[in-house]
Amino acid sequence: MKKLLFQPVFLAVAILVIILFGVAGYHYAIGYPAWMTMLAGILAGILLLIALKLLLTWLLPFIKKVPLPLITTLLGGLISFYLLREFAFRWPSQLFYALVVFGFVCTALFVFGIWNIFQNKRKPLGIVLAAGGVLFAVLGFYGFNGLDGDPYADDVSQLKNLDVTTLADMGIQDPSNKGNFEVEVFTYGSGTDKKRPEYATAVKLKTPTVDASRLLPEWKGKKKKWREKYWGFGVDSFPLNARVYMPKGKGPFPMVMMVHGNHSMLDYSDGGYAYLGELLASRGIIGVSVDENFINGHWSGDFMGKEMPTRGWLLLKHLEQWRKWNTGDDSDMKGKVDLDNVVLVGHSRGGEAVSIAAAFNKLDRFPDNGNETFDFGFGIKGIVTIAPTDYRYNREMSLKDISYLSIQGAYDSDETSFWGMRPYHRLAFSKDFDGFKAGLYMNHANHGQFNSTWGRSDFGAPMKWLLNLEPLVSGEEQRQVAKVYVSAFAEDVLKGNRDYRPMLKNVDLVNNWLPQETYRSQYADNHKDVLVNFEGDIDITKTSSGIALGAKNFKVWREAELKSRDGGSQQNNALVLGWRYQSGNMDSIPVYRITLSDSLKNFSEADTLALSMAMGDISELKSNDEDEELESPDVGFNFSIMLTDSLGNSTSVALDDTNRLPSMIKTKFTKFEFLDKDMIGEPSEVQLKSCYVPVSSFMSVNDSLKLEKLKSINLIFDRDTLGVVILDDIGFYTKANIARE
Repeated sequence: MKKLLFQPVFLAVAILVIILFGVAGYHYAIGYPAWMTMLAGILAGILLLIALKLLLTWLLPFIKKVPLPLITTLLGGLISFYLLREFAFRWPSQLFYALVVFGFVCTALFVFGIWNIFQNKRKPLGIVLAAGGVLFAVLGFYGFNGLDGDPYADDVSQLKNLDVTTLADMGIQDPSNKGNFEVEVFTYGSGTDKKRPEYATAVKLKTPTVDASRLLPEWKGKKKKWREKYWGFGVDSFPLNARVYMPKGKGPFPMVMMVHGNHSMLDYSDGGYAYLGELLASRGIIGVSVDENFINGHWSGDFMGKEMPTRGWLLLKHLEQWRKWNTGDDSDMKGKVDLDNVVLVGHSRGGEAVSIAAAFNKLDRFPDNGNETFDFGFGIKGIVTIAPTDYRYNREMSLKDISYLSIQGAYDSDETSFWGMRPYHRLAFSKDFDGFKAGLYMNHANHGQFNSTWGRSDFGAPMKWLLNLEPLVSGEEQRQVAKVYVSAFAEDVLKGNRDYRPMLKNVDLVNNWLPQETYRSQYADNHKDVLVNFEGDIDITKTSSGIALGAKNFKVWREAELKSRDGGSQQNNALVLGWRYQSGNMDSIPVYRITLSDSLKNFSEADTLALSMAMGDISELKSNDEDEELESPDVGFNFSIMLTDSLGNSTSVALDDTNRLPSMIKTKFTKFEFLDKDMIGEPSEVQLKSCYVPVSSFMSVNDSLKLEKLKSINLIFDRDTLGVVILDDIGFYTKANIARE
């Protein structure tokens, strides 16, 4: 046995196996202390390696040319590493085995060096070898982490400084500033939660359990066994646990109810939104952060989206409990909440859950099992989705007449596309609905930092070591964006404070309240008369309302469905225009013309021309020369907008006179670009920006233009000799509509 095990090659392999198994064990959270799982991993690695070596020694005695101990050691090590990669590291094979080879070189040098030193053979050589192994390991560690960084930092230029009157300039208070209410913080829950003392002995109010058996029939098998062993309850007795941030005062107060997503069920998530709860409560809004950790995934398994209806339903059961308190005998809770003014906020899978809750709120029965009856009917006035999913539940939620906001980071490694814009596009408004829908896309923001406890990495170790974390904003900066936008949304939707509506339309108006980053804001409401949205049919020359569409001198002209970075659908169509011409050749300047029909109302009350815009893929303009290189500018492509009336009067302005043109936001999620391509998809995806041109800008150039006789809107691409743009939702806000806001 001694001859088999105490040899330099075996010891080098053994050390590497012990290190990697120890690392894997340390990060393999199963509810026990990390040092215990690390020791278990080390022990498993040692036993596995010894067992494999002994087994291979017994199986392979017929190999004579190569020393048997060397063969058994290497084969035992390879099998150990294979099992480690399959069940712990899960890195791409080429990276993991490159790490193994590099690690083996380092440990072999170190072990052979120490071996020579202790054998008193060649001490100087042993010192050199041992030091070389350590040096290579250190250089490898720093070299690996040196792959972090933003290779596209220079592509996002400092955009043109516009003379923008910010909301702060107008005397409007930053919505992330705390208000004047004192805040009481407490928890309610089952009172018997053996894992969460804050929901056991520390609860202020005890709540009943709820039976989710019909909503989550997948609670069975090993998931049922291990979860019930860990939590102490089953699907028929889910607790109603939550943290409450209550403004002190008589009430009733409006409510914002928040819910986390599918983080590790062992790393409790509900405390991660205290920064929002305390802010909202200080401004006179009850904040409630709901605990749904018991249906999150981990070693006990992931429900793979089958639990999504339960996530949404639980929010409504919490509201149901608040309704009981509101009409009950408890003087501290009676009449405390205005359940006709509720906003739901969801993060990650919670972002999909709030849409489900808003849809279920209007139903009489559970659509997947009609035996489960509903009796909710709460006044859910708005929903906010933060880095949400929109594909986990097998039903798509198409909501109506509810205000909506979605926030997404471009460096989100978990939900790598802005899925929150899909519910945005599906959301419909009745004619007189006075709400809105908005989206905010932020560069260098990830998935987890919107929750203060989830951390900087969107994956756990060892996968997180592959992530490119250096470009990320800090957690405080990322949560500042959430505070500004969630608070402004709540002020508008729950309190009718229209001061913040402009910032939801145009993020440039609040750049002094936000981290200095690149943003995209999209916005829509009933107050805009959209003339062309490129939906509904395949005719690119006219709309269903009779508006004629024409283009000349373009190399690219099409209406297309926008794609996410992984090739999925954004559920939105847009216009793609590409051009390329020689400077000075006026006859070749591209023009896209929207010719209005006589049946449309006159635009004498038009206040603002609005459109959504993004940069397209300039490689579409390549000629037959495959080696040709085309460079995109740092800023978006500029163009002129000309309005023409039926009397022949016309006037034009440049888009960038009043707008920051959108650049292309590109991301490098991992340390290796090939991994981004294989695991994530394209380095960017189209995210539109809402742009606005005041009608007064046109009239200041030519006040003879008759808006009541407006005949055409012409997009003239005379500012850049080549480019590709994506356009959508072209139309007008009117003075009457602006006044209504």
